Amino acid sequence: MAQLDTLDLIVLAVLLVSSVAYFTKGTYWGIQKDPYASSYALANGNKAGKTRDILKKMDETGKNCVVFYGSQTGTAEDYASRLSKEGSSRFGLKTMVADLEDYEYENLDTFPEDKVAIFVLATYGEGEPTDNAVEFYEFITGEDPSFSSGSGSDDKPLANLKYVAFGLGNNTYEHYNAIVRRADAALTKLGACRIGKAGEGDDGAGTMEEDFLAWKEPMWTEFAEKMGLEEREAVYEPVFSVTEREDLSPDSGEVYLGEPNKNHLEGTSKGPYNSHNPYIAPIVESREVFTVKDRNCLHMEIDISGSNLTYQTGDHIAVWPTNAGKEVDRFIKALGLADNRHKVISVKGLDPTARVPFPTPTTFDAVVRYHMEICGPVSRQFVSQLAAFAPNDTSKAEMTKLGEDKDYFQEKVSSHYLNIAQLLLRVDPNPWTKIPFPLFIEGVNKIQPRYYSISSSSLVQKKKISITAVVEEIRVPGSENIVKGVTTNYLLALKQKQHGDPHPDPHGLTYAITGPRNKYDGIHVPVHVRHSNFKLPSDPSKPIIMVGPGSGVAPFRGFIQERAAQAKAGEKVGMTVLFYGCRRSSEDFLYKDEWDTYKQSLGDSFALFLAFSRETPGQKIYVQKRLQEQADLVNTLLQQKANFYVCGDAANMAREVNVMLGQIIAEKRGISSEKAESIVKGMRSSNQYQEDVWS
Repeated sequence: MAQLDTLDLIVLAVLLVSSVAYFTKGTYWGIQKDPYASSYALANGNKAGKTRDILKKMDETGKNCVVFYGSQTGTAEDYASRLSKEGSSRFGLKTMVADLEDYEYENLDTFPEDKVAIFVLATYGEGEPTDNAVEFYEFITGEDPSFSSGSGSDDKPLANLKYVAFGLGNNTYEHYNAIVRRADAALTKLGACRIGKAGEGDDGAGTMEEDFLAWKEPMWTEFAEKMGLEEREAVYEPVFSVTEREDLSPDSGEVYLGEPNKNHLEGTSKGPYNSHNPYIAPIVESREVFTVKDRNCLHMEIDISGSNLTYQTGDHIAVWPTNAGKEVDRFIKALGLADNRHKVISVKGLDPTARVPFPTPTTFDAVVRYHMEICGPVSRQFVSQLAAFAPNDTSKAEMTKLGEDKDYFQEKVSSHYLNIAQLLLRVDPNPWTKIPFPLFIEGVNKIQPRYYSISSSSLVQKKKISITAVVEEIRVPGSENIVKGVTTNYLLALKQKQHGDPHPDPHGLTYAITGPRNKYDGIHVPVHVRHSNFKLPSDPSKPIIMVGPGSGVAPFRGFIQERAAQAKAGEKVGMTVLFYGCRRSSEDFLYKDEWDTYKQSLGDSFALFLAFSRETPGQKIYVQKRLQEQADLVNTLLQQKANFYVCGDAANMAREVNVMLGQIIAEKRGISSEKAESIVKGMRSSNQYQEDVWS
């Protein structure tokens, strides 16, 4: 037999490793360590190791009901927690909440008949699963999911599984609640038995909370009947304990003052940077791109060199916000914590499956400032819970009415966009000192990163990410309340600091912009990158049509920047058409001076069509109108297989553009509107029509 040389050995080793990777599906190394979750475990004295076998976990902890969540912005996770608590307090279930990405699903066929799984699944983007639900979704909806050898017939492997399903969606998207619908259909096909109807919440109609509340009551009734449970009087039982630490001060090195994990606390931040672990990135440039005083739009350049972060043109950047000092003070005042805001506390889960949503020990101020979504909308169910802890009978009666009467709640709370502290102080201006702080940890969502379309090309500036963000301010008709964008005003404060203001105070909102222990000083912001499917065609000679009014032009600036660079380098670049609109050419025309520069590189292959809604007396001109005017060009390019992109407002603009495109195709090709709509749907399913839109 021939002797093996070094090269042979290397090849054999590679083949062996590849084979193990294939047959184990990467089990031994494919589970990415979660530095965010690890910080919880370490901070709470728990062991870092954990099983990915959900049934083993349930057996170890004595649980008979698991609530899985697939969440992108935290809402689905919040609903999962609420269902878990309610199942426990009302029906005596032994519940746990589980992140879908933390467990495997091959053994769902051995799920015991006396246990139940609840799935709370958000639909993200154009009918896509959330990041943490991708693996579960692809497994359960696959053609032939491979389960372990458990009970049940071959064609109905999940015959023992009883489950509940609720979806979170947005009706302004074509694939409304697609993930829960497809997952529900897949589970049913595999033999699982659903309890109650599959619920659907609609963020697009602004009815998500009421949809959830209306769904869960009949679901619980059927649940109790199916599982032989009796409802009992619900009594608040905390999930977490909060202990004041007299042995520690805010200056103690082990106390988290807003740092997201242990590496950040110790000043040794390292990658991979992701949704659990932000990179504290320097802002190297910031400027105003509106020319009016009462509105702001920021252009920022964020340096990611040295972070190992990468992006592709069309991706999103996530900014981790800090709550405004004004709102932190209001919340602290409402709870009567003014004297204790900087006291050190330790927070622990009272159940082995409860995960503290921030690292501890910490302080009340740090929790409220960096970890709680204190400016978010108030849940009517949460108001009902707080009623029991009101300062007096009058305020208790008011809170009870708000919790029970949805029309009254809409009139007094939702229509004014009140946050929780504003509501409490309106009901009673005295401190609400009876409310246990753990109830706020459970009932107020964890603050979430905000995602922005990157407005630069990775080909042109690989190590710098551009952001284009309109500073949000919602004036509520009939209310003195003005809702301020949490993250965009934070970015405005950073821009003001960078331009020489030592104490920036945008719109009366102060921010701790130097971060915990001044770790963000020098104008830094916590970020990570989220990859997107909103992409240029791989062949630059392919024509593209882009519709992006207002800040919806952000990704298209990156697209055109990239194509201009390709043309300058001698590549053949296809027709590049942009439909852009704003109010006035003299006020909010974004990147007005840049388009001519790109035109010089792209020549006749670039066309810009403008719609200024406030410049034509008696009528408002929008991008839809310009699209209609260019029907011949649009149809010709589509017949050449041009990619069609829309970015911006989903509720109005994107929907109307979709309709207009169908009308153009019908008219120019002499076909019925039904046939044209079918063509547009086909474009969507083949990714020829792409959207990056928001409510």
